[in-house]
Amino acid sequence: MSLPDLSALAVPGTGIAVRVTPNARRAGLEPGAPIRISVTVVPEDGKATEAARVMLAGALGVAKSRLVLIRGAKSRDKLFRLD
Repeated sequence: MSLPDLSALAVPGTGIAVRVTPNARRAGLEPGAPIRISVTVVPEDGKATEAARVMLAGALGVAKSRLVLIRGAKSRDKLFRLD
């Protein structure tokens, strides 16, 4: 799966709104507002959030440790901040 290039959004301190769809048939990422991320894992113990964080970091071209979850740990709508 190839990810779209979202490196233009990789500005430190920026908030990135994401809508996560867990337990999807196929993993994918659609740019937009908010960014839509589909992950194949189930939403248990933060697994879907972590999978979305890894996918978003890959699309931004940054390390996953630079993405901090600000809001939405148990919600489909999440807000990440790039440190």
